[in-house]
Amino acid sequence: MHKELENTHKELENTHKELDSIRWEGNVRRVEPYVPGEQPKKPGIIKLNTNECPYPPAPGVREKLSQMDADQFRLYPDTSAGALAEALCEYYHISQDQLFIGVGSDDVLAMAFLTFFNSEKPIYFPDITYSFYDVWAQLYRIPYETKTLTGDFKIRKEDYLEENGGIIIPNPNAPTGILEELEVLEEIIGANPGSVVIIDEAYVDFGGRSCLELIGKYDNLLVVQTFSKSRSMAGMRIGFAMGNPKLISYLNDAKFSFNSYTMNMPSIVLGAEAVKDTAYFQETVGKIIATRERVKMELKKLGFSFPDSKGNFIFASHEKVAAKEIFAALKEKGIFVRFWDRQRIDNHLRITVGTEEEMDIMLAHLKEIVEA
Repeated sequence: MHKELENTHKELENTHKELDSIRWEGNVRRVEPYVPGEQPKKPGIIKLNTNECPYPPAPGVREKLSQMDADQFRLYPDTSAGALAEALCEYYHISQDQLFIGVGSDDVLAMAFLTFFNSEKPIYFPDITYSFYDVWAQLYRIPYETKTLTGDFKIRKEDYLEENGGIIIPNPNAPTGILEELEVLEEIIGANPGSVVIIDEAYVDFGGRSCLELIGKYDNLLVVQTFSKSRSMAGMRIGFAMGNPKLISYLNDAKFSFNSYTMNMPSIVLGAEAVKDTAYFQETVGKIIATRERVKMELKKLGFSFPDSKGNFIFASHEKVAAKEIFAALKEKGIFVRFWDRQRIDNHLRITVGTEEEMDIMLAHLKEIVEA
C-alpha cells in the first residue's frame, strides 16, 4: 500500500511539472527560423550555395589586418563606427546622418522591420524572395502578405499600390536574380508616402541601378546594402542602410535601445579599407559579371533555362533532369549549390558564380549529369 501511494505521489509530481512546462511554454515567442545554405567543412569542396564572393578582400584589408593591435580588443569599439562611416559616406556621396551601419544587412533589415513595420496593416513582399523576410515578420508579430510574382518571376507593380504597413523589395531579387527597373520602383515608393519602402540591394553591384539616387526625393525610402557579396567580406558581417536623416535617426534609436556596441573593432577598421580600394572592387565585380555571362551561355548549351540574372548567381532549371536530382549528383561530386523543395521553385537551382576554374569544373560535371 505504501509503495502504491509513493508511486501515485510521483505521478502527481510529474503531472504538475508537465503542467508548469505547458504554462511557461504558452508564453514562448515561437518562430520557424531561417535556414541558411549548408556550410560544408570538408576540404576541396566547391561552395556555390551561399552567394559568397570567390575572391579575397582588397589587398589593403590584409595589410591592415597584419598591423592590427590585439591590445585594442580589450576596449569597447566606436559606437558610431566612425572610420567605416567616413569611408562609406565619401564613396556614396552622402552625409553621416543619412547612414546606418549594422552587423551584416540581416541585422540592418531586422532592425528596420522592428523600427518601421509597426502598424496593424500588413507589410508586402514577393512570394519568391529572400526567405528571412517572413521569419522577421513572424518574430516581431508583423502582419504580412506575400505578392505573387508573374510566371517569369517579375513583380506586379499594382500589387504594391494598395494600402499597407510597409514594403520590402529586393533588387535584384534572390533567388531569381531578376532586376526591376528603377522607374517601376520609384512609382511604388512615390505611391506609398504613408509607409516605409525598403529596397534590399544586396546584389545591386552586379548589374543594377541603385535606388540611392532617390533618397533625397522620398523620405520614406530606405536602401540597404552589404559587404558580404561584392566586397568579399561575408565573414566580417557588415551591412548598411541609406535614407533621409529622420529614418536613420529612428533606426539608431532602436539600435541603441537594443545594443550600443553592435560593430566590432576589426569590422570597422577592415571594412573601411575595403571601401577605399575602388579599383579592386570594380575589378572583382567585373570578373564575376564576365564569368556569370559566360556560364549562362554554357548552361544554355546544356539545356538549362533561367531568368536574366543581375546578381552573382544564376537561377537555373533543366528541360529534362529534375533539379533535386542534379543537386544530389553535384553534392556527391563535392559541389554545393542551393535547392529549395518549395512550390514554384522546386525545379530550380541557385548557382553562385565562383572562379573561372570552379565554374568549369561544375559545368563539366553538369554535362555528365544531364547527358547520362
